[in-house]
Amino acid sequence: MNPPSCSDDEFGANECNNNIAISMHEKGGGGGGGGGVLPKRIIVVRHGESQGNLDPGAYTTTPDHRIPLTSQGISQARLTGSQIRHLISSSASSPDWRVYFYVSPYARTRSTLREIARSFSKKRVIGVREECRIREQDFGNFQVQERMNAIKETRLRFGRFFYRFPEGESAADVFDRVSSFLESMWRDIDQNRLNHNPSNDLNLIIVSHGLASRVFLMRWFRWTVEQFELLHNFGNCEFRVMQLGSGGEYSLAVHHTDEELLEWGLSPDMVADQKWRANGSRGTSNDQSPRCLEAFFDLIPDSDEESEYTEDKTNSSSEFTEDKTNSSSECSEQ
Repeated sequence: MNPPSCSDDEFGANECNNNIAISMHEKGGGGGGGGGVLPKRIIVVRHGESQGNLDPGAYTTTPDHRIPLTSQGISQARLTGSQIRHLISSSASSPDWRVYFYVSPYARTRSTLREIARSFSKKRVIGVREECRIREQDFGNFQVQERMNAIKETRLRFGRFFYRFPEGESAADVFDRVSSFLESMWRDIDQNRLNHNPSNDLNLIIVSHGLASRVFLMRWFRWTVEQFELLHNFGNCEFRVMQLGSGGEYSLAVHHTDEELLEWGLSPDMVADQKWRANGSRGTSNDQSPRCLEAFFDLIPDSDEESEYTEDKTNSSSEFTEDKTNSSSECSEQ
C-alpha cells in the first residue's frame, strides 16, 4: 500500500493547527475526537554508527546529509530491527499488528531504515514517509574540525538548547520544526491518513537523529528547557518506546525501567511523571511532578486570606516609608 501523500501546506509552520496540538496533549499526547485509532507504540530510533561518528573529519569534505553508515552501523540497524520486531510481536494484543515508518531524508537514516525493515514483511508495513522536519540539526555546511571543536565548547558555556551554530540551527530551531511535524503526525492519526485497519495494533517508528529525537520527546512530554539540558544523547541505533498506558497516556515507563530512564538523564521528578503516565487517565492532572505554577509563582500565598494579609503589610510598610520620607523632608527644609 502506498503511503498517503502530503499537501504542501502541511509542511509550512504557519499552516499548522495549533489547536490540534493542544488537544493532543490534553488527551494524553495523541488521541480522541477523530476517525483514527491511537498507535499502541511510538518508537523513536537514532540512526546507526555513521562515518561522521567514527571520524568527525568526514564532515570537512562530505555534506552532512550524505554521510553514510559504517559496516558497524549497518549491523547495529539490523539488530535493532530484530529487537523492535520482537518487542512488537511478543506483546501484541492483535496478531495482525502493523508498522508505519517516518524517516529523516539523510543517507544514514535512510540506510538505517533499510536495515531495520529487513525484520518486517511487506504485509506488516502499511507505509513509509520521508520527513524533512525530523532531519539532523543543521551545524552549517562543510565543517572544519578545529573550528567545530571551538564552537561546541562555546555551546557548552552558552547552553545546548538556545545556542545557534553559525550558518546553522539551534535546538530551539529544531524544536519549532519538530513541533510542526508532530502536529502533522497527529492529523495523520486522527484522520486515519495512514489507512490503518483499527482492528490491528499500530506501531509508529520514527528513524531520526540524536538531538531531533530528544527534542521530539521534549515536545511530546512538554519538558522544560532545563529538563532538556539534563538529557543524554541516544547511542547509535538506540531507541525509546513511548507506549500507550492503561489510562490513555503515552509513557516511556511502560516498556523502560526506572534505571534506564535515570541513565538517560531524566530527573527523579521526570521519572515519576512517566510512571504516572503509564496508568494515569487522560484529562487528569499529575500531582506527582512539580507544576509550572510552583516554578514561576513560588512567592505567591496559598490562600486569599494570606494574600490580603500580605497586602495589608505591604500597604502599612509603604505608609510608614512615606511618613518617614515626609518627616525627613520637613526636617531638611527646616
